[in-house]
Amino acid sequence: MENSEKTEVVLLACGSFNPITNMHLRLFELAKDYMNETGKYRVIKGIISPVGDAYKKKGLISAHHRVIMAELATKNSEWVEVDTWESLQKEWVETAKVLRHHQEKLEAGSCDHQQDSPMPGKPGQKRKWVEQRQDFSQKKLLEPKPKDVPKVKLLCGADLLESFAVPNLWKSEDITQIVEDYGLICITRAGNDAQKFIYESDALWKHRNNIHLVNEWITNDISSTKIRRALRRGQSIRYLVPDLVQEYIEKHDLYSCESEEKNVGVILAPLQRQVADANS
Repeated sequence: MENSEKTEVVLLACGSFNPITNMHLRLFELAKDYMNETGKYRVIKGIISPVGDAYKKKGLISAHHRVIMAELATKNSEWVEVDTWESLQKEWVETAKVLRHHQEKLEAGSCDHQQDSPMPGKPGQKRKWVEQRQDFSQKKLLEPKPKDVPKVKLLCGADLLESFAVPNLWKSEDITQIVEDYGLICITRAGNDAQKFIYESDALWKHRNNIHLVNEWITNDISSTKIRRALRRGQSIRYLVPDLVQEYIEKHDLYSCESEEKNVGVILAPLQRQVADANS
């Protein structure tokens, strides 16, 4: 299938990235390989979108540091970049809204150079406006059609998929919007119950054709939680995170027992919002 016939895809990963790890970067590579190999899609970009401080997750350090670490991690990547929009919002932003933001941004970009109407004729020109408009319309028909806007899809691990079942963490309408309007690319491991989880969810089952499960055959158990634990204990994290990220963490002494206690006792932003919505 020619590239022109394939759907262009932008992979969007939302999360804490606290800190970003080599596993986060591997998700993009795994997803890109899978989507390209289907013959239906062509991945053109990957976006890392760190969550803002208002998310209030336990141990979540400043978005300023998390964004810089993500930028350092992707410094040598030719196709994965960091977007700061979500991290700069004063209030926590639902994932569905982040997806919408990036899709609308792509749509706006594709319209930047399109002309909706012809320029008025010069003074004294004999042809009438109607004739000009007809000529313009005929010309537009001969021009190549504008390229289809790339589709944003949410890249995640199986843990995010399973978090859909956590009471009050996600709005049911947001889950439906994510899988129906955008789609999921979920990286799973051999023996994972992702397929069973989709089967047991009516919303996910209905849109199962828009959920791509990608098996991670070369298992990688690196997580941000384990990285922070190692740092608190003074253990090496080399080869678990990019070298530039390790250097930045050490330079700024980012993770400690004190930092892990940040937001302790604070209700997670999604749960706060659900309670507020229920009371309003």
